[in-house]
Amino acid sequence: MRIHYLQHVAFEGLGSMEAELLSLGHQLSCTRLFANDALPAQGDFDALIIMGGPMGVYDEATLPWLASEKQFIKQTVLAGKRVLGICLGSQLLAEVLGGHVFKNAYKEIGWWPVTRRPDCAGSALAAAFPDEAEVFHWHGDTFTLPEGAQLLASSSGCRNQGFVWNEQVLALQFHLETTLQDARSWLAQDTDELDGSRYVQTAQAMLASPARFAATNQLMRVLLERWLA
Repeated sequence: MRIHYLQHVAFEGLGSMEAELLSLGHQLSCTRLFANDALPAQGDFDALIIMGGPMGVYDEATLPWLASEKQFIKQTVLAGKRVLGICLGSQLLAEVLGGHVFKNAYKEIGWWPVTRRPDCAGSALAAAFPDEAEVFHWHGDTFTLPEGAQLLASSSGCRNQGFVWNEQVLALQFHLETTLQDARSWLAQDTDELDGSRYVQTAQAMLASPARFAATNQLMRVLLERWLA
């Protein structure tokens, strides 16, 4: 399968998904929006992944490419293609599908558990997600659920942690793809975010257990296989 991904900043790529998708025999291509790469034609790819980034979906005044990106995402969904959105990607999907994105009551940065919701009972995609998982977060925004979406998971700091839409779209507010190396890179880029608030961990706490990253990367592989099945 030809899988295209949208990258918003140089330091936030596919993470563990790159090696996993290549090992499964898929072809990868990328639009680096931060470098003003052109978006592909709809006929040039079969599935889409939308990555994260420190900007917000509402930053079109300073990042005008967001408007064309949203239109591209909408066209891709309407074409019936599989779409996966992570963090900012999930927020873009929520808005494109009719939801609203806004500041969450708390920032979540670090390792916090999420619980699968009964709202998604019957979803084959959601069935691949465990009842509870400790996952890596780095976000300050949240979203309302689009019409027809099934809420996937919640945490104590943020109710809407992901959704499934029409068994075609999977949105994850958290990061299962982040490797230990990725986390170190993000921390080097954006330590100002570590403000010591209720759901923001220290860099030391985030990096203390490499096994956590391996476990979430394995969960990402399971979800990828189900999403692409």
